[in-house]
Amino acid sequence: MSLKCGIIGLAGTGKTTIFNCMSNVRAATSRSAFSSSKANLCVIPVPDDRLHAINKIVQADKVTPATVEIIDIPGLGKGVVPGEGTGSKFLAEVQQCDALIHVLRCFDDESLPHIEGSVDPVRDIEILDLELQAKDLDSVNKKMQRLEKVAVAGDTEANRAVEMIQVYKKHLEDFQPVRSAPVETDDNKYIAELFLLSDKPVIYVCNVDDASAAGGNAYVERVRDALREQEAEVLVIAGALEAEIAELEDPADRQAFLADAGLTEPGVNKLIRSAYRMLDLQSFFTAGNKEVRAWTIHRGMTAQQAAGIIHSDMERGFIRAEVLRSEDFIELGSEHACKEAGRFKVEGKSYVVQEGDILHIRFNV
Repeated sequence: MSLKCGIIGLAGTGKTTIFNCMSNVRAATSRSAFSSSKANLCVIPVPDDRLHAINKIVQADKVTPATVEIIDIPGLGKGVVPGEGTGSKFLAEVQQCDALIHVLRCFDDESLPHIEGSVDPVRDIEILDLELQAKDLDSVNKKMQRLEKVAVAGDTEANRAVEMIQVYKKHLEDFQPVRSAPVETDDNKYIAELFLLSDKPVIYVCNVDDASAAGGNAYVERVRDALREQEAEVLVIAGALEAEIAELEDPADRQAFLADAGLTEPGVNKLIRSAYRMLDLQSFFTAGNKEVRAWTIHRGMTAQQAAGIIHSDMERGFIRAEVLRSEDFIELGSEHACKEAGRFKVEGKSYVVQEGDILHIRFNV
């Protein structure tokens, strides 16, 4: 499975600059609002030092990291919903994302006027939230109309669906996102096919000036205060600075420039970790002579389900999983040493895979 994150925000917040921090594809940036008419797309490797530490022992022909797909959606603004054309098209692209990265302008620049006339990231959150909620309310109302026709005929499940859709409808009409609706997790099935925009988990990225890269600034504090009750993920990234650093070819040079800015790692690393936490994802590894590879699964998946992520034949013909902890393998230096130390396990199909497991799947089809 591959994680897909969409970068959203009002025009002129620096979304494409943040995109360029992550990507080897250098998308064109502009100092004019609404200057882009298409989304930018890239696939980036998930940074994981364990993968390369495992390969130092295995010496495989190929090392394949897990990946994250990033889509930079052109800047939105007031009035994209309801409507047709470009704004509606971009919102449709947001629907296909697993998580959203909401970029907020938290820097002053007189040469780059804000489309709302002043820098106010809290107001910007409210503007974009309302646009997403308006689109969701439209989708919910349309589904309600379809369901009511079936419910009139006495369909019990349709009546339950209408009841739950009404809960979501009222929540949206109260200017609240779908993800905070007062429903049980199982009730999400009634809206699942709608891919509602405000149901998606959000990472808020405060795009700051170079001087605020390490400690943030007053704008960042306002964002944190506004989102405190939501327990939202708020990250601080100096987009322009990190985009420049990302262009350096030598990793040592990149690390040196990050250190000069008071940073220990690139912002993209923090973004990916946050996305994994929000979506309850984790990594496991496979290691052999041909390839050492990282795989992404949902936390709580069994060994048999994890085998299906590799190949459907493995899941169907699953026999057992031979399991090593990556930290044990890296510490002891071989599978044999792990066996000698009692750190090698053979597990059945119901074994719940743990973060960092190295799995060797035995199967027969």
